[in-house]
Amino acid sequence: MVLESLINPFKAEKEPWEMLIIGFIYCTIAIFLSLWIFEDSASLVMVFLTVMACVPLMYSVIKLEEEKDLKIKEEKKLIKEHGRALLFFIFLFLGITLAVSLWYVVLPQQTVNNLFYIQTKTITTINSKATGNFLSGINIVSKIFLNNLRVMIFCLLFAFIYGVGAIFILTWNASVIGVAIGSFIRNNIFHYNNLLHLTSKALLRYLPHGTLEILAYFIAGLAGGIISIAVIRHDFRTKKFEHIVTDSVDLILLAFLILLIAALIEVYVTPLIFTSL
Repeated sequence: MVLESLINPFKAEKEPWEMLIIGFIYCTIAIFLSLWIFEDSASLVMVFLTVMACVPLMYSVIKLEEEKDLKIKEEKKLIKEHGRALLFFIFLFLGITLAVSLWYVVLPQQTVNNLFYIQTKTITTINSKATGNFLSGINIVSKIFLNNLRVMIFCLLFAFIYGVGAIFILTWNASVIGVAIGSFIRNNIFHYNNLLHLTSKALLRYLPHGTLEILAYFIAGLAGGIISIAVIRHDFRTKKFEHIVTDSVDLILLAFLILLIAALIEVYVTPLIFTSL
């Protein structure tokens, strides 16, 4: 596959920042192909085409991480090694998010309405649910955390059942966040003299907690993917499988903690940063 040949998993882990460009390219190609071939269903087809481009590379990276589980015994060192893969995933996510944001801002309004119809509808639904009578910040944190925990469980299950299935949920979330950022910029572009200031404000409104949430989802997806590949390769018949399961449980607990921190930041930190700009 042409897109798959752009980068290999070993280079991706050594130079993860390149995944920012790769994610941007993958998503951009998917956007224009979906508009060209499947215009009426572009909002979902764009996500599927992006996922198709990401699957070979993501599978190779998760397979590489499973091999590390078999070779590295020290848990602390193993978590550090997984950090390289997680950094790779985060840059991939940011690349997709930035591509969606950019094309939301620059494409004609009618094209945007069609291309991101389902993402926009999802954001509207989320916002309507968030306007309930919640007087306590703890209640809001609990609501956000439980919703994000549900998404994390989906990532874990998708990754275990489909190997790299979590990439669909993660790409979908990247497209939703990208639309939210792009919509904020487009709706306020005439109220700001400084486009850089407007863009910074849009990014800071969603990325501080959003990046942590996606990191947690990636960690859960990595844990599920590692176990899935171990089962496929019949590693469960060896004593090393116990070590793989232990490592995966540690990753899931880490993801759980990061989700909690992300919810606290979304409720108590992000509004302060946003209003101070």
